[in-house]
Amino acid sequence: MSEHPMSLLEYVNAPRHPSALDKSAVLLIDAQLEYVTGKLPLHGVDAAIAESAELLALARRRGTPVFHVVQHGRPGGALFDPDGPAVAIVPALFPIAGEEVIVKKLPSAFTGTDLHRLIQRAGCKELILAGFMTHNCVSSTARAALDLGYRVTVVAAATATRDIPSPLDGGALAAETVQRASLAALADRIAIVVPSAAAIAAAPAPVS
Repeated sequence: MSEHPMSLLEYVNAPRHPSALDKSAVLLIDAQLEYVTGKLPLHGVDAAIAESAELLALARRRGTPVFHVVQHGRPGGALFDPDGPAVAIVPALFPIAGEEVIVKKLPSAFTGTDLHRLIQRAGCKELILAGFMTHNCVSSTARAALDLGYRVTVVAAATATRDIPSPLDGGALAAETVQRASLAALADRIAIVVPSAAAIAAAPAPVS
């Protein structure tokens, strides 16, 4: 194995700066109570919510379009019951007037929704993603966004995940391992991964 592996983005000399707020939309994915006080508490979720709040405040100050994506399961189901309390958006990230709320049924925020049309209507070519879970809905949305022609940035500290079972040995993968691997996989080809919202704030404005 190479001592210093290169990403696929590095091999093709692709731009690796984060997306600028002036030409992006911010997607907050599944920032819901199911991941805080519900059946799927995430490792480091409180810190990730706080970082997401920093990103949200920054987007609002800059006038960047914000889309809140929420998961709805089956009524009466085990997870994300649309009639239950755990489906609610966490208070720190609650939408304000003018911010769209997109309801999805599957991991990708684009599948079965009008999110792509709404982003296109807003005139955005790039997306900045935060939310939950890193290995599932964040990853699925980032990959679908690339297929649709968007340039994608993921704010690492504004994401979180949980321990998951390993199908190979019957054991478990720790949330820290799942998080690192998920972000590394995205950074290889799918998205620009930045540590925090501060990196977004420092991103240069697009050249007109």
